Amino acid sequence: MLVIVVENAPPRLRGRLAVWLLEIRAGVYVGDFSRRVRENIWSQVEQGIGDGNAVMAWKAATEAGFDFVTCGTNRRIPVELDGAKLVSFLPPPDGGKNAL
Repeated sequence: MLVIVVENAPPRLRGRLAVWLLEIRAGVYVGDFSRRVRENIWSQVEQGIGDGNAVMAWKAATEAGFDFVTCGTNRRIPVELDGAKLVSFLPPPDGGKNAL
């Protein structure tokens, strides 16, 4: 199983993803492909994302049962801790001064 979620993606990239994957919601694409095809699709995402951001998750032989990669500007970044991949948040651009 392969899932790609894009935000603020150019229409050209969204159309390209729709050729390979089923768009089940706006910006959410699913499919089931080999590692080679998955890497090819991700390469196209990285080249075409522009100012947007994307995450791709797939079934993998890890403790969690999946793995993921990200690209583009996003506050969430993957970090590895004791062999487990987790998600960390970057501080807000204003340093949290405008937090509620």
